[in-house]
Amino acid sequence: MLQQMKFSLLACLLSVALPAIADYQARDDVREFAEAFAEKHDKPVEQVLQVLAEGEKKPAILEAIARPAEKVLSWGEYRRIFIEPTRIEQGVAFWRENRALVEKIARDYQVEPHIMLAIIGVETRYGRVTGGYRVIDALMTLAFDYPPRARFFRGQLEQFLLMLDEQDLDVTTLEGSYAGAMGYGQFIAGSYRAYAADGDGDGHIDIWANKADALASVARYFIKHGWQWGDLVAWRLPSDSDIDPALVSSGLKPDRTVAQLRKAGITVPAQLADDVKVTLMALETANGSQYWLGFDNFYVISRYNHSHLYTMAVFQLSQLLRSHLDMP
Repeated sequence: MLQQMKFSLLACLLSVALPAIADYQARDDVREFAEAFAEKHDKPVEQVLQVLAEGEKKPAILEAIARPAEKVLSWGEYRRIFIEPTRIEQGVAFWRENRALVEKIARDYQVEPHIMLAIIGVETRYGRVTGGYRVIDALMTLAFDYPPRARFFRGQLEQFLLMLDEQDLDVTTLEGSYAGAMGYGQFIAGSYRAYAADGDGDGHIDIWANKADALASVARYFIKHGWQWGDLVAWRLPSDSDIDPALVSSGLKPDRTVAQLRKAGITVPAQLADDVKVTLMALETANGSQYWLGFDNFYVISRYNHSHLYTMAVFQLSQLLRSHLDMP
C-alpha cells in the first residue's frame, strides 16, 4: 500500500476556495475518476478531488491538439527542421558546458553521449523549449474535455497523481507541453514513473531543471528498451540502389535478414552477417528516394517517438554532434 498522499500545498487547497474548484470538482465525471483512483490506490477521495480541482480548462490546449495535422512531410522537409546549424551549435555549447556530466551519465548507463544529446536536442533544444502549460491543466483538460483521447489522458492523469505523491512535487508549478510532456526529454507521466532516474543521487528526480536527472532519465529509457553501446544504428545503401518498393519494411522493428536482402539483389555491406536483422526504409527527398537499413538500436530510438522520420533525425543529429566534438 502506498503511503498517505503528500501532494504539495494540500493544506492550502483544503482551506482556500479556488475558482478552479467550481470548474472541475463539481463535475460528475471528475468525481467518478477521483473515487476510482482513491479506491484503487487507497487514498482519501476528498484529497484527490482537491488536487484535481487545481486543474483549469485551457481552450488553447484543445485548439492545439485538435489543430488539423500538417501535410505529411518528406524526409527532406523533416530533416531541414531538425538538422540545422543553430541546433547543432546549441548542442556543441551544451557539450562544452556539461562535458564531465554527460560523460559520467554515458559511462554509468552505457549510452553514447551524442545519442543522449541528440534526443534532448530534437525534443527541447537542450532544455530551451520545454513547454509553458501547467501539466495539471493539460491533463485535466484533455482527460475530461477532449473525448477522442480521454481514455489515454485519464491514464496519464492517474500516473501524474502517483508521480506527485511519490516525488513530493508541487502540482501548481510543474510545466510541460500542451499534451503534458515534461522536462528536457519530454517524458509523459507514465514514462517518468517507469524510466526517470536520479542522476545525481540526491534522492529526488527533477527532469525540468536538473541536467543530471534529465540525461540519466533519457539514458535509462534507452537501456530499458534494449540499447546496445557501440552497435550499428542505421546504414545508408548506395544511391544507385534499384530496390523493389515491395521490399521496403512496413514497420520500424527489424523484420528481415541481411541474407534475404542479398537474395533479392540488394547490395548490402560485406561486413554484415547474413543473420543480422534489419528494417529497410525508403526516405523521400527532392532528389529521389534514399534507402536505409535500420538496426536494433534504430528501433530503440523509435520507442521514444514511433516515427521513422523522427528516429532518423535523432540519428543524423547525433552523428553531426559527434563529428563536431571529441566524443567516444
